[in-house]
Amino acid sequence: MKKWTQSLLLVTSLALVAAGCSSKESGSGSNGKVAQEITVNAMSEPPDLDPALATDTTSGWVMDHVFEGLYTKDKEGKPVLGTASKADVSEDGKTYTFTIRDDAKWSDGSNVTAEDFEYAWKRVLNPDTGSSFAFYLYYLKGAEDYNKGKGKVEDVGVTAKDEKTLVVDLEAPLSYFDELLTMWTFYPVKKDTVEENKNWAAGADTYVSNGPFKLTNWKHDSEVVIEKNKEYWDNKVVNLDKVTYKMVNDATTYYQMFKTKELDLIQTLPSDVVAQEKDSKEYSEVPYFGTYMYMFNVDKEPFTNEKIRRAFTLAVDRESLTKNVTKAGETPAYAFVPNGVDTGDGDFREQGGAYFESNVEEAKKLLEEGMKEEGWSELPAVTLTYNTSENHKKIAEAVQSMYKKNLGVDIKLSNQEWKTYLDTTQQKNFQMARMGWIGVLVDPVVILDYYLGDSPNNRTNWVNDKYDKLMADAKVEQDTAKRYDLLHQAEEVLMEDLPFNPIYHYTNNYMTAQNFKDIVYPVNRYPYLKWAEKVSE
Repeated sequence: MKKWTQSLLLVTSLALVAAGCSSKESGSGSNGKVAQEITVNAMSEPPDLDPALATDTTSGWVMDHVFEGLYTKDKEGKPVLGTASKADVSEDGKTYTFTIRDDAKWSDGSNVTAEDFEYAWKRVLNPDTGSSFAFYLYYLKGAEDYNKGKGKVEDVGVTAKDEKTLVVDLEAPLSYFDELLTMWTFYPVKKDTVEENKNWAAGADTYVSNGPFKLTNWKHDSEVVIEKNKEYWDNKVVNLDKVTYKMVNDATTYYQMFKTKELDLIQTLPSDVVAQEKDSKEYSEVPYFGTYMYMFNVDKEPFTNEKIRRAFTLAVDRESLTKNVTKAGETPAYAFVPNGVDTGDGDFREQGGAYFESNVEEAKKLLEEGMKEEGWSELPAVTLTYNTSENHKKIAEAVQSMYKKNLGVDIKLSNQEWKTYLDTTQQKNFQMARMGWIGVLVDPVVILDYYLGDSPNNRTNWVNDKYDKLMADAKVEQDTAKRYDLLHQAEEVLMEDLPFNPIYHYTNNYMTAQNFKDIVYPVNRYPYLKWAEKVSE
């Protein structure tokens, strides 16, 4: 259906073996071998390690290591068979028959079965589960109707024919279905574990998974520890015995912890150290297929008015933000879909172009017109909410200053811890709030899905029937050129109404200790450690 842009699809692999000793107390084992452990920084508490309920990249980072779907990713980022040993596709492309590996095991030693996948997927779709990512399964026959209370669970197109055979029926052929199945929402869960304890995913003692690692310790708001899962069918390729995720929010603090070798890998460096680290062998920048934005709640004044939303968008100088504040190679965003999707006729973003440009005079004019339309002599007070992070704070303060200088508007800033922040925005209890959206696939549809009217991830209260129809049509369109045209039309509708303010397209920066090799840096996930190896102390 599409060609992938090589710079994005090819996952960058860091395989650097360097001299230098670590001061970590673990040291070498008594047999002289290097202790296979790594300590990374997750920055915050994973809000939920239940594959059906997780919506954030922090939780996904952990789950990608402790679970495995029917497909997984190889070192180059391409989908390959995982827990399934075989996949047969019907001639019309609508039916997949998967064979579960004979040696696929849960971390407790029991067999992973086709029934586990059927149960997990139908659990995601069950309206009572309340999964925000259920819409990713709407490609399955009968899935949307069941999730919306209009159909029966028996009509959902996933059936375990026997212990090892899973049959999946799609509404229409989907050329990237194998890649979609690598997402955590499609991971299996063990029925007995889930039904015996509704809080099974809240702690290590009750957690059962089927991936390269298993959860062994979770000190909430402090650290998560995963260890090599000896029951994993491909455990021979796993070198690390232990991965520790620390939860340090302050960028200056975790940067210093890296420098003192308390952390082996960090991301999102403090903006004021990026320039001095760019020439370091420990430093790397990786394209990240997503967009940093400020959502507008279109049901909360003053953002009920489209002209005021546009004024707040045009008043932000993105070039200055990325050059002087973030400083890590981000691309100023004048649309929603990032660069990186090769349509066969060029890059999707370049074809669509920019939908606006920063323009202070136009922003002032629109603000005045919007206030006049609403009958306001004074703009209602505005609060910009963001989740706690030094870099988010710097960006918010810069935007606050731009609004004061360019619009004469004083806005307040409010920060919350990540889990609380997700709850606040999900309840739509905000006026303007920071959000990032990363595509689970390098495709426009998974970016644009965010603003579907019935998407639980769309926290802006913006609903547009034309947008939803264009997106629905694009998902079943088999002609590649027509499909991309529909997606361009959908993005145009979105950018006309502007329920959000795009700030920049991501680039992730990392510092990684030189005594590790084979760490993989995907363009739409955090670093993958399945093949990572520590080569010296």
